[in-house]
Amino acid sequence: MDRRQFLRLGATTTAAGSLWSTTGALADEQNLAAGLATDPLPSLLRDYSEEEHRRRLQNIGRCTRAIRSCMRKHLVTDYLPAQCCYNLGEYPGRAPYDPDEIDEEELDRLRDHGVQVLQVFDDWNDSLGLFGGDKYTACNPEGYRRFIDMAHRRGMKVLTYTSPCFIERAHPEFKQAWSREGDFLVVGYWDMARCSPASPGWRGFVLPRIARILDEYGSDGIYMDGGYLANQHAAKRAMPLAQDEVEAFEETPEHDGAFADLLALVYAEVKHRGGILKLHVNAAEQPQCDGLKVYDYLWVGEGVAGADGLRETVKNYAPYLVPCIDLGFASVESEDEPFLHSIPYLQFPVLMGGRKFTGERGMIPGVKYNDDFWMQRCRDAWAQYQADPDKLFCYSAWDAVPGNAESRPTHARWLKRYLPLVEEGTWAWLEIGDSTLFNAPLPEGVVASAFANRDLHLVLANYGRTPVEVQTAATYTDVDDARATGSITWMLGPRTLRILRFV
Repeated sequence: MDRRQFLRLGATTTAAGSLWSTTGALADEQNLAAGLATDPLPSLLRDYSEEEHRRRLQNIGRCTRAIRSCMRKHLVTDYLPAQCCYNLGEYPGRAPYDPDEIDEEELDRLRDHGVQVLQVFDDWNDSLGLFGGDKYTACNPEGYRRFIDMAHRRGMKVLTYTSPCFIERAHPEFKQAWSREGDFLVVGYWDMARCSPASPGWRGFVLPRIARILDEYGSDGIYMDGGYLANQHAAKRAMPLAQDEVEAFEETPEHDGAFADLLALVYAEVKHRGGILKLHVNAAEQPQCDGLKVYDYLWVGEGVAGADGLRETVKNYAPYLVPCIDLGFASVESEDEPFLHSIPYLQFPVLMGGRKFTGERGMIPGVKYNDDFWMQRCRDAWAQYQADPDKLFCYSAWDAVPGNAESRPTHARWLKRYLPLVEEGTWAWLEIGDSTLFNAPLPEGVVASAFANRDLHLVLANYGRTPVEVQTAATYTDVDDARATGSITWMLGPRTLRILRFV
């Protein structure tokens, strides 16, 4: 189906869906007949009964009266937390990826897992020109369209990687006038200039190509890697301006004026098409945009060494965050730890999936490499793949090598617990301060957050290393214990998380 036709039909069914209740099944049948996925989310306007609205309002009222202070309060809308970074194949490679039955089976597993959004990384494109393309074209255009169709048939959205500032310095159309001298990144096979967002020449080059990516392949938006060194870094402030750089905005360590403007333009293009923009800036940073909305989801964690430090840095960023604990730099004490750090803060960790990361991409003849941490991860993965591929559970450069077979079932279990907390229309109170929800002050190292909708959930997280007891003022049950009659006393072991439901 043509991308624009897809969007027109999607807009039509969305507008109708907000008004009907008895014809929902018919619309789903029509969507399926047209090759469109059905709406995976409940609708407050379409689906909630009078009793469900009553319960929701009563639960919100309980929290409003009980919670006097918190770090952040947020209304959950238009949120797809079940996201997966999908490895299409090895790039650089000896041949382009070619989705087949292996991908069909993996996409079935991800659908059954509950995944809603797939993001593909730089391996979708031909940035080195190995197969006649470049950073803005697919290695295998027909194969990439086929992959997106495969995902759509299973009700999943696909975000395509691009960047508003990165370009290979060897790209035949790259002009040094677009980039400040010394502003580049060399890692693995990448040797990329960071082009100035204030360069009109660069904007004239890159923006039409980003628009073409949005229109050409049928994806549902973009995963955008900033490729920008923020003003807050002293090295950036020490660089002289690029030759083709126009000083149009106020630039301070607290505000990246031209970068914010460029992000806003791309975000508008994505939203015009009904799409999603997922942004990564750098490590645990957020874009310094002075409140300007420039993303739907923010990916954080790449290259960050400590999971606790990552949590503390990003916990009060504007939603929605998709944390990725980079297991090439950080370690976790258990498979449950990523969820301990994220769920109390209205975040859910990304899943790694797709083809196995074999590491072969780090040893393709004729490709120039920088021998660094990325290359070492490729060598480690390749050694495991050669020794016993069945024991390799690595799907990306952020994943552990050889990885853990329990990572995926653990992610599925926590996703099943998390989704009821973040139904459309949930009000969330994050990191509760003064309240009457508890019979005594929370122990040191314990964080509590509340999520109110048709059900009222309380999330308790113990970040300390000793067991603690928490007493709630009302009776709750643990969501993992369907037979429990309720309690007000809750034991939390060291570094553990419990999700409670109000009785």
